Amino acid sequence: MTTAWAHELIQTVLLVVASLFPIVNPPGAALMVLGMVPRATSAERADLAARIALNGFALLAGSLAVGAYVLTFFGISIPVLRVAGGLVIAMAGWQLLQAPDAEAGAGGDDGDTDVIHAAALRGRAFYPLTLPLTVGPGSIAVAVALGTHSSPGGTDPVHLVGVCIALVLISISVYLCMRYVTHLERLLGASGLHVAMRLFAFVIFCIGLQLLWRGGSELLAGLAAQCLHPAGTCAAAT
Repeated sequence: MTTAWAHELIQTVLLVVASLFPIVNPPGAALMVLGMVPRATSAERADLAARIALNGFALLAGSLAVGAYVLTFFGISIPVLRVAGGLVIAMAGWQLLQAPDAEAGAGGDDGDTDVIHAAALRGRAFYPLTLPLTVGPGSIAVAVALGTHSSPGGTDPVHLVGVCIALVLISISVYLCMRYVTHLERLLGASGLHVAMRLFAFVIFCIGLQLLWRGGSELLAGLAAQCLHPAGTCAAAT
């Protein structure tokens, strides 16, 4: 009985981690966040890392638990979720590409400016740094699929414990990558960081377009199938 319990626990942990970790991609997400908040202090980056990790845990846990029911309740399909997320990510990448080089440069002595800057960073911790840059439409879609298909029993306590352990592991990896990405910043230097920021802004923009294209293609494919079906909407309209 104990061996079966341990086997199911390990299987659940490995399934969730192997499914979500490559899509969440904590190292890549940390580099993108570095590009979006390049002038955050070490304390601010530590605070952001903790907030993003906690937000990501909550989003993934919610998607696993009730994501499918929420999407069904509001009538939102996965392709529409991808299109919306793609638009948001592409807009964020485009704004980063167009941002001036000397953004947020001056004003180091003004305490009020520092307070406003810290508050602005905390406000961005959920959107867009957690959603959709760290936990995006792809991660949510996979979490929803895992929540609906990975546990036949649904309320099996071993399965729930395994899911929680897997999400904690992913959240810890997100925190560590976000917290210590400044080591890469020191390695690159000022000019290298500027180049990396523009590069990752372009990558963010491309990721958004890719999600938009994938979701739009799925919507168009569904529309085409509906039109070709003898009892479809297009056939009925003619």
